[in-house]
Amino acid sequence: MNLPNKLTILRVIMIPFFVWFLLAQGGENTTYRFISAAIFIVASLTDMLDGKIARKYNLVTNFGKFMDPLADKLLVCSALICLVELKQLPAWMVIIIISREFIISGFRLVASDNGIVIAASMWGKFKTTFQMIAVILLIVKIPALDLAAQLCVWVALALTVISLIDYIAKNHKVLTEGSM
Repeated sequence: MNLPNKLTILRVIMIPFFVWFLLAQGGENTTYRFISAAIFIVASLTDMLDGKIARKYNLVTNFGKFMDPLADKLLVCSALICLVELKQLPAWMVIIIISREFIISGFRLVASDNGIVIAASMWGKFKTTFQMIAVILLIVKIPALDLAAQLCVWVALALTVISLIDYIAKNHKVLTEGSM
């Protein structure tokens, strides 16, 4: 088990702690929310770090290729669902964001079966960045940052849709090949 894979596993292990601190006492405990935000930030940084280490030192494994994106989705989706529970995000937004993740994962699975790798796009990376910033701002719940949080949420939602359209436009042949 190499370091990038250990960081990925650590990220998954951190998720229940993140969720517990965020939802404890109905999300009203400021200290717990800041602890939750700190856990989310550390987990997000492990996502960035494990990929850089794996590529730099040629430590890319099948486990990492499978678990790294899964861990990322589990972290972000857990956060978004908690924020619905805390009435900070509308469920319809979260449904759109999670649906996009399922669609892209499905695309990648079909492509993989055909020996095609669908790399992350810049739109997807921007989407993830804005999602993570929005989640952090919503968790810390500082009134002076409310406008910035809402702006990041809407930008993340727009980038979610844009990145989905981009993936489909660039990779539509993955679904149409062999169907004729």
